[in-house]
Amino acid sequence: MQYKQGSIGRVIVAKLEHGDDLLQEINKLLRSERLESGILFMIGALQSGSLVVGPECCSVPPEPMWKDFCDGREVVGIATVFSQAGEPGLHFHATLGRGDEALTGCIRKGARVYLVVEVIILELLGTGAIRTLDPLTGMTMLGF
Repeated sequence: MQYKQGSIGRVIVAKLEHGDDLLQEINKLLRSERLESGILFMIGALQSGSLVVGPECCSVPPEPMWKDFCDGREVVGIATVFSQAGEPGLHFHATLGRGDEALTGCIRKGARVYLVVEVIILELLGTGAIRTLDPLTGMTMLGF
């Protein structure tokens, strides 16, 4: 295990509105605020999107298993943000529910807000955390 200690900087509260592209709007906010490292909490609803719900099998590198939805779902999520080649590197996991069905996974594309999504971002300072390419998995992962 590797770890670093840091502190909390700014707190950003944002409201995403019906029809907004979740990832596009969050990335735009992160760039405009020049946020290099942080943790993001989200609650609200999404009307559609695609997420990775696991690997097809436990191989390295993993082959992602995709799940699309377009039926409006309640959502709660958490993400980390660490600089990746000078841009915000977002790693976003969420649980989405509708009726008695739930999906949990990594939001990667096409997520559209239904009514509202509330976001709280806590900036992390002094950790030296970044996202770097891991040659074994072919994925960008946390590094220092």
